[in-house]
Amino acid sequence: MKSPLLIDHPLVACHLTVLRDKHTNSTEFRQTVNRMTTFLAFAATEDVQTAELPIETPVQKTTGQRMIDRVGIIPILRAGVAMVDPLLNVIPTAEVWHLGLYRDEATAQPIRYYNKLPAADPVDLAFILDPMLATGGSACEACRALLQWGVKRIKMLAIIAAPEGIARLSTTYPEIEIYTCAIDRGLNEHKFIVPGLGDAGDRIFNTTGQ
Repeated sequence: MKSPLLIDHPLVACHLTVLRDKHTNSTEFRQTVNRMTTFLAFAATEDVQTAELPIETPVQKTTGQRMIDRVGIIPILRAGVAMVDPLLNVIPTAEVWHLGLYRDEATAQPIRYYNKLPAADPVDLAFILDPMLATGGSACEACRALLQWGVKRIKMLAIIAAPEGIARLSTTYPEIEIYTCAIDRGLNEHKFIVPGLGDAGDRIFNTTGQ
């Protein structure tokens, strides 16, 4: 079982404070999610596979690098959508595939309602995106779908995570790498992360959850 990689950086802590603040408006919240995802993307792409590429600068011929991994970005609808653009900014050749999952409030179990993964030809490396890794149910369901697709390398990117979600994902799929900007205290009786940042989807899209 792999330990989660925690992005411990002063700028991350400052941006995380903005996300946690209940007075942060939807526009600023989205912008901050974008910035935090960029930090995660930088860490999670450290081991992407590259190959030498001969190029010519305005001065002389030289050698550069090109990425040879075929990368898939899989946002968990709906909050994960806000994390897509930062990944595409650093990996413009990445493919985006969508999984729709919601948590049954009575059982706290994930329900899959949408799946646009193709039947064959899996990517080399997949990034699952969700601002919050809470119970781990949706993350496990996403991993199950990607493994069924045939993806060999999967990384989970979550801005904040609860120990319960980390434990569940790591126990169920120990090969999955988890990247997060904060590991919070735990879950409350409603399965929300504490201290957390509220409902990320509602705050991103300026909805009330009603």
